[in-house]
Amino acid sequence: MLALGLAPGATAMPARVVSMNLCTDQLAMLLAAPGQLVSVSFLAADPMSSAMAAEARAYRLNHGQAEEVFLMRPDLVLAGRYTARAAVDLLRRLGVKVVTVDAPATLDAVPDTVRAVGAALGRSPQAEAMATDFTARLAALRAHPAPPRRAALYGPGGFTSGSGTMADDILRAAGLTNVAAAAGLSGYAVLPLEKLVMAAPQEVIVSATYPGTSRPEEVLQHPALKALAARIGPPRQTGPGWDCGTPRVLDAIAGLEARP
Repeated sequence: MLALGLAPGATAMPARVVSMNLCTDQLAMLLAAPGQLVSVSFLAADPMSSAMAAEARAYRLNHGQAEEVFLMRPDLVLAGRYTARAAVDLLRRLGVKVVTVDAPATLDAVPDTVRAVGAALGRSPQAEAMATDFTARLAALRAHPAPPRRAALYGPGGFTSGSGTMADDILRAAGLTNVAAAAGLSGYAVLPLEKLVMAAPQEVIVSATYPGTSRPEEVLQHPALKALAARIGPPRQTGPGWDCGTPRVLDAIAGLEARP
């Protein structure tokens, strides 16, 4: 135990960790000891989804299938609440330890999520340091918000984030009013273009889109959207800095505060 650097009575940290969820992928990459994390989900290497796509390419990628994960001989699997439920259940029946981590819905919940992943990895001191740093940096950003203005998050098909979402919390931390929340929308919802125009936001933050075209994306090119007296874009990536609740959300807040 002493050779491992553990206190008497402590549990040895898992040696082979596999993550099957985009959000746990990124937290594991931030917290795991060298060589401890052996695989992350394929989404972690997608720059449209992940804030750590470059880092993820150093790991073996998995597609959340029980067979492939089991053959990696993990002693710990990290998963999200809704991660491939059949695969998670099968891994547990096969005797594999699976820890389910909920993605935080608010900024204030991020530190506890960091601590939960750190505890699962046997890296609690590192997680506590990261959580403390996050809390301090968030307080500093909230103390100096951007000048008040109305903003809208807008994606293909009019998809947006209302109250009770991480994206709404990010906007409020930056001093912005989310027009979707002000219109009474909660969770992830559709904001019709007509209502967006009537709300007259001062800024519209559009989603980044994949190559190619699709009918839902056509709304982002609509003349009425372009005619708004609002600053449009640049596109945000819906996953990387906004949805997973990693410490990278602070970059999203700082970016909004820095915009004119």
